[in-house]
Amino acid sequence: MCGRTACSLAADNLRRACAYRDRRGQNRQPEWVRRERYQPSYNKGPQSSGPVLLSRRHLHQDADSSERVLMDMRWGLVPSWFKQDNPSKLQFNTSNCRSDTMLSKSSYKGALLKGRRCVVLADGFYEWQQQSGGKQPYFIYFPQTKDAMDRETEGDEEWKGWRLLTMAGIFDCWKPPGEEEMLYTYTIITVDASKDVSFIHHRQVRPGKMPAILDGDEAIRKWLDFAEVPTQEAVKLIQPTENIVFHPVSTFVNNIRNNTPECVAPIELEAKKEVKATPSNKVMLGWLKSSQEGTPQKKENDLPKWTSQFIHTPSPKKTSADVLQQWLGKQGQPAAKKHKA
Repeated sequence: MCGRTACSLAADNLRRACAYRDRRGQNRQPEWVRRERYQPSYNKGPQSSGPVLLSRRHLHQDADSSERVLMDMRWGLVPSWFKQDNPSKLQFNTSNCRSDTMLSKSSYKGALLKGRRCVVLADGFYEWQQQSGGKQPYFIYFPQTKDAMDRETEGDEEWKGWRLLTMAGIFDCWKPPGEEEMLYTYTIITVDASKDVSFIHHRQVRPGKMPAILDGDEAIRKWLDFAEVPTQEAVKLIQPTENIVFHPVSTFVNNIRNNTPECVAPIELEAKKEVKATPSNKVMLGWLKSSQEGTPQKKENDLPKWTSQFIHTPSPKKTSADVLQQWLGKQGQPAAKKHKA
């Protein structure tokens, strides 16, 4: 399942990170809808709000269905047919939707058949591994290229920062009784965990689940363009992916109120503590320390200082784990792992 995510990019950079080509092949950036409601966070959980991509035609019937917009929505789908006056009265958990039942359960079937497909955006998501001494959290994300460094510049220049994790979702619109404004909510579709993530779930009795990740803009395009890609074709995109890496993080993230870069910082797994300051990693630790004094709404040029350390160079001789291990030093520091079965 997916019960916790991080999305720390500022609103402008989030928009740039979601650049795409429209049906005419033109480079576009999705426009924000209700941008003022978006709040970056290193520790998002259900019932909070988060950024999603959707087709503009959901909001404007005469719009090109290939055009995209960004919207901040509440995590935990509230079906349009819900009759109570408060979403908290919903009797079941809708933060995740199993792919094998999404076309049969009434909570999701109606919205899915109406084409209400969205892409949930995140830096990555957290999963917990059951161990004898408790649960160990991991941060899971896309492998990052060498361009994912401190390269975020102002304006419309091509995005070269952190590659966002793009998860398939379903959204719905619910109008509270007596209210005029619609409440937009979403659920994250889950699939059986890939071999990499099943390593984290290996102690569980039931097979683990992971978000359905859309890897690449073509998959995103097909999932969002409900007018051109029918539901039965779109659902074929819902598959596990092996294109992910992960590293252990501190149990600091367990408390949903903790919302600082420490949530995503790698730790020494054996010692269960933060990485020691060495010449090779003191830059990251210094930034993490200074960031404690602020909020996730940091200056845009500050954010990449930690993300630049988790880079992946496409090469048969060097993996993302190798790059991170090299950066952290040779003293047993943690590395982003890509588990091999």
